[in-house]
Amino acid sequence: MLVSRRHIVRLSLRAAVAATALIAADAQAQNAASGPGGQQPSPATQVDTAANPDAQVPQGSVQSVEQATGTGQPSDDIVVTGIRASLQSATNAKRNSVGFGDSIFAEDIGKLPATNLAETLNRIPGVRLNRDISGEGTQVSIRGLGPSFSKVLLNGTQFAVASDGGTNGGQGDNRQVDLDFFPSELFTRLDVAKSATASTLEGGIAGTVNLRNARPFDKPGTHVTVVAQGAYTDSNDKVGPRGALVASHTFGDTFGILVGVAGVRQKTRIDGYDTVGFTDANLACGTGCNVSPPESNGFSFASTTPANVGRGLVTGAPVDLAATSGLTLSQLSKAILPRLGRPTLTEGTRSRISAIASMEWRPSDAFHFALDGIYAKSKRDYVRSNMNWQVRNSGPGTSPQSTGGMVPFDVTVDQNNVVTSGVFANSSFFSENSLFNQRTEFWNVTPSASWRPTERVKIDLSANWGKSNFFREQPTFAFQTAPNSGVEVTYDNTTGSPQPIISANRDLGDPNLGWQWYRVNVQNIRRETETKGAHLDVYVGDDQLNFKAGAAYDEAQRSIRAFDNTNAYQLSVCGSPCTGNTGTVPTSALSQYLMRTPVTNFGHLSNGKFGVTSFIMPDFDALKSVTNYASFRDNAPEARGSVTGGATGDIYETVWGGYAEMNGVSEIFGRELHANAGVRYTYTRQKVVGPSQIGTAIVDITARSNYVQVLPSANFAYDVFDNLKLRFAVSKSMTRPDANLVLPGVTFSDPSAQIASAGNPALEPYTSDNIDVGGEFYTGGAGYVGVSFFRKNIKGFTATIQQQSPFGDLNIPLDALQSTQRQALLDRAAAAGVAPAQVAITVNRPVNLNNLIIQGVEGTWNQPLDFLFKGLGFQANGTHITQDSDSGLVAPGVPKWGYNVQGYYENYGLSLSLNYVWQGAVIAANPPQNNLPLGLLADARGQLDLSAGYQLPFLNKAMRLTLDVLNITNAPIRTTFGYDNAAYSVYYPGRQVLFGLRASF
Repeated sequence: MLVSRRHIVRLSLRAAVAATALIAADAQAQNAASGPGGQQPSPATQVDTAANPDAQVPQGSVQSVEQATGTGQPSDDIVVTGIRASLQSATNAKRNSVGFGDSIFAEDIGKLPATNLAETLNRIPGVRLNRDISGEGTQVSIRGLGPSFSKVLLNGTQFAVASDGGTNGGQGDNRQVDLDFFPSELFTRLDVAKSATASTLEGGIAGTVNLRNARPFDKPGTHVTVVAQGAYTDSNDKVGPRGALVASHTFGDTFGILVGVAGVRQKTRIDGYDTVGFTDANLACGTGCNVSPPESNGFSFASTTPANVGRGLVTGAPVDLAATSGLTLSQLSKAILPRLGRPTLTEGTRSRISAIASMEWRPSDAFHFALDGIYAKSKRDYVRSNMNWQVRNSGPGTSPQSTGGMVPFDVTVDQNNVVTSGVFANSSFFSENSLFNQRTEFWNVTPSASWRPTERVKIDLSANWGKSNFFREQPTFAFQTAPNSGVEVTYDNTTGSPQPIISANRDLGDPNLGWQWYRVNVQNIRRETETKGAHLDVYVGDDQLNFKAGAAYDEAQRSIRAFDNTNAYQLSVCGSPCTGNTGTVPTSALSQYLMRTPVTNFGHLSNGKFGVTSFIMPDFDALKSVTNYASFRDNAPEARGSVTGGATGDIYETVWGGYAEMNGVSEIFGRELHANAGVRYTYTRQKVVGPSQIGTAIVDITARSNYVQVLPSANFAYDVFDNLKLRFAVSKSMTRPDANLVLPGVTFSDPSAQIASAGNPALEPYTSDNIDVGGEFYTGGAGYVGVSFFRKNIKGFTATIQQQSPFGDLNIPLDALQSTQRQALLDRAAAAGVAPAQVAITVNRPVNLNNLIIQGVEGTWNQPLDFLFKGLGFQANGTHITQDSDSGLVAPGVPKWGYNVQGYYENYGLSLSLNYVWQGAVIAANPPQNNLPLGLLADARGQLDLSAGYQLPFLNKAMRLTLDVLNITNAPIRTTFGYDNAAYSVYYPGRQVLFGLRASF
């Protein structure tokens, strides 16, 4: 619903007045205690961070205001150390800015329980964290929009990381930046701008995040900081090292150098459960079945009794499914089960090393030169083992994996047709074991220069170059229980457990159970990104009135290429189809390459039960050696789709931009009005290259597009009273389509060839008309109460929709599929009595929506509580967001409610910080999914973290013991398929304890 500007202003004023009444008495006490500076920062600290993101404000260290601000004006004011100093700096930055935004400073970063910059940013109002299945934050979303709608800058310039978005992969081929690459120890300031300014690089409808690495003149002199920690995780009872070293030295006030390195090596284990979706059965039961609502029909129950079913049934006799299941055929046809209900175990090692180097040269007051460089390297070596209950594609068929279909007994369903219990005879399991060997490297260099020829003129020039490489090797070895071998599943979804209990009547961890080959895969993916650019900014004027203009040139190249040698390797190892009788490792010899997974306490962190808790695992080294795996891997030909199911190809973007901006201060009714207004012009030239199938060959297809955007913006901040500030902002912003969505071609995202993904090179950029209204009441020191209302009207927002398309319309030859995909498609064609070209495929395709409206309110309260207990304080913020669109589809990942509460204490050398972050349930993916009219829903989740430190009373108090405990309450990460009792995925990352020593000299 459209909210009028007058209504928003009225609500904002009422909220501000209410906040004033609530804490007026405390404000008077705080201001009286803090003296003249308690109400208004001294002139030396008046810094407009919106106009100058690199402006220096007091950092978290003992120093004079002269040192903190670089003004050269002496002052007797002293900036205190610690968390309070950082919060004061953040409050000053917010108070002195014209636009909407928040900042976090060095001490705050160092003393919050956070393993990387994404975790740190999660404390800011309206910022939501995307977490890996390990529990660690990787990407941030602002005000509801996904990570690719946030422009992440490094020292004010664009960059990109060619990573894959986490342990499971497949989430890193968009415009988002994986922030787990960047340890908090190497950065001194993070700025989140939520309203646009003309001088800020375009590309972030949601907002802009600027990461500022440490520089030598942040703290003049000679300084060395050492961090040494052990990181313990209760998921595997292992301890890994973490550490950082940062050293800086300034030569007088002209030259400085800083170097820093941080690293971590950690054993990782995640117990979990996932499904790849839900499905229902294909029953030939007349007009009463499979009509409305739409069904998936992803498998078939047995029509005749398979061997070894027992329970009084005669092998080969017709099965009365209504009698065995206890449901009518109509009910049974609509009953949904997990496609692959599977406990999953992920184990391995993750290591990362990051290094920075920064130099600053100030030959005179008029010149300032800086050179910042950063390098990071990450390795992930994991083994993921899944024990799949094979519902998907089960039923009569001609493939060696076909079991003839399950026979259901005593099945119950709820009002949503979700199966709640049952016994399924003639079931089949397959053990799927994948190696995830991932390597990522990142380099970035940013030289910059600033020249002030006169007091009223300043010229800034910067350049940037960055490059990143990623390689992922993922071989898979999968083994199936023998068909018709009497395997029976008891399915219990009635206990209220986060996941259903899937139990088998066989020991699935027994290497001698009679396993046979199911499939093998040889799949690799390479990603490369390169960014470079140059920016010029000219500033003319003074603090009361100034004009800024500038120009920018940026290039970005992204390449995603996949390589697949599965068909050739499978033919060599187990034949085609994969029978295991004609390859280098026949079924008769398979057991000597299998072993029981050494994990004996699977699921020990779950607050619910698991059924299957044991796995088999291959001897990877022995299998790879005897099958000549390395040769197949190294000679794998290029493929149309990646192992993660995403699109492949190359994207080249060249962007020319220019802007003009005015900043000024005037008086209205005796009070200051700060204003920022301008316009940004941007021209984008884009080339997309993607592999497509032409006959039996893969040929690159090129698509080109050019577009122009004019992006006006205006920000106003008005001092209603000394301690009350109101803000108003309007702007038009733009985000380019996700890189993976514009790549052409169709790729299959599962080995059964049921679901495909298609790109859309015709996607247009998204634009948004934005309104922000709000304000803050400053209670003294670091304290303030703030509220802001925002509304974004987004045109061209992209949503992924599902459509049914005959296989023959996808322009993919049947022989181009992997053998298991080809056989699964042939089985479905035979079951339906149609040609393979007529088999329906579910295709996920991105489209531009007409309009999406996101609006919400943010509230913040930062308050020292010295009047109650010296050193005590708290921060609290909350966000409420609603959204609406013409199509009914909404932006995934938008929580309606979210909040963050932090209490802290710092005194007598002791510092404590307890932080709780909660976000409500969100739509993870719009319906339909798996051809069912249901979407994916991520559960609400709260995480409680603790950070503590004690300053040792010797060596000039240079050393501090540290303790951080993350995810204290052992909160899982859970997603459901439309309904709460239809678990789609549940992961248990467990708690993490970081303990060690931090020393600063």
